[in-house]
Amino acid sequence: MPRLAQTAGLTDIQQEILSTVRDFVDKEIIPVATGLEHRDEYPQAIVDGLKELGLFGLMIPEEYGGLGESLLTYALCVEEIARGWMSVSGIVNTHFIVAYMLKQHGTQEQKDHFLPRMATGEVRGAFSMSEPALGSDVSAITSKAVRDGDDYVLNGQKMWLTNGGSSTLVAVLVKSDEGHPEGTAPHKSMTTFLVEKEAGFGEVRPGLTIPGKIDKMGYKGVDTTELIMDGLRIPANRVLGGTTGRGFYQMMDGVEVGRVNVAARGCGVAQRAFELGVSYAQQRHTFGKPIAQHQAIQFKLAEMATKVEAAHAMMVNAARKKDSGERNDLEAGMAKYLASEYCKEVVEDAFRIHGGYGFSKEYEIERLYREAPMLLIGEGTAEIQKMIIGRRLLEEYRFQG
Repeated sequence: MPRLAQTAGLTDIQQEILSTVRDFVDKEIIPVATGLEHRDEYPQAIVDGLKELGLFGLMIPEEYGGLGESLLTYALCVEEIARGWMSVSGIVNTHFIVAYMLKQHGTQEQKDHFLPRMATGEVRGAFSMSEPALGSDVSAITSKAVRDGDDYVLNGQKMWLTNGGSSTLVAVLVKSDEGHPEGTAPHKSMTTFLVEKEAGFGEVRPGLTIPGKIDKMGYKGVDTTELIMDGLRIPANRVLGGTTGRGFYQMMDGVEVGRVNVAARGCGVAQRAFELGVSYAQQRHTFGKPIAQHQAIQFKLAEMATKVEAAHAMMVNAARKKDSGERNDLEAGMAKYLASEYCKEVVEDAFRIHGGYGFSKEYEIERLYREAPMLLIGEGTAEIQKMIIGRRLLEEYRFQG
């Protein structure tokens, strides 16, 4: 029987990359993921293995030492990694968003300086938009940059920074009033700064503090932190693209890539939940036969598999649309929305199939049950996705009266 969620039209190189990643997941991630997750331990050995595979340079152009692969290849690799442990996919996601933003919007000096070292994993990326009081309302950002000679001075507090401790380069979105008088639309007065720092916690450079990890229900192992700027001086040549006022658009471009990533994560976690559910259903006996032979369980497995297939197809479509150079916010929003919702449902069905054992930490499904909710809010909640989808549909289907 073929595996679920196969992708048609892949090249031999893409197939080889995916096969290599799948083998790595089966041998190096799945056997240790639950133990690391229960200890909330950073998976350093796994990260080192991904570096050796060249995965941190997957989408970085060959001229900078990367593999120059497509968003589709990246998304399919993320799907495989999330199938093993979703936290590991989070470690590579923010790195790729920053690398993508640099590739698309950076100055030539910024690309030459950062991308070769990002391709090897020597420099690890993170990005920061959210703040404690704003949630999904990016226009409410209060962190601010003020010009001071050849530098900018940044002040403010950022929140929910994935890889906040382990990263060495953070793309930070703040307000910058230079050249943007009072009354300018909020999204036109935002700038992305490329902030270099030391890995670790505490004061990681003068004026920049990364407090300890935020304790979370799931999505453990990866470090999620705050970021506090207090008189942080950044040279003007570290404004992404060299011009202020473009940060919102740069970040939204990166978030579209991130939404495809979250959709891929949802697909991977759902696949693993289905695998666990269908396997357990054939081992567990009730009333004299495996529970897989009970019609109620077969119906549940059928629904789970169909959701896995549907989410995968939408994720692939969104990635291919972005690779074609076309606008893909509609497709990315749909894929992220559907994949995250279906992931939650498939995980819960697998949890139900396990019965009481699903509640035990000895079983992998317990970890997946705590991880799936993060996908409902990561890179924009379901409600935000529906707003994006609805607005785009009204653009496409404008009434001609």
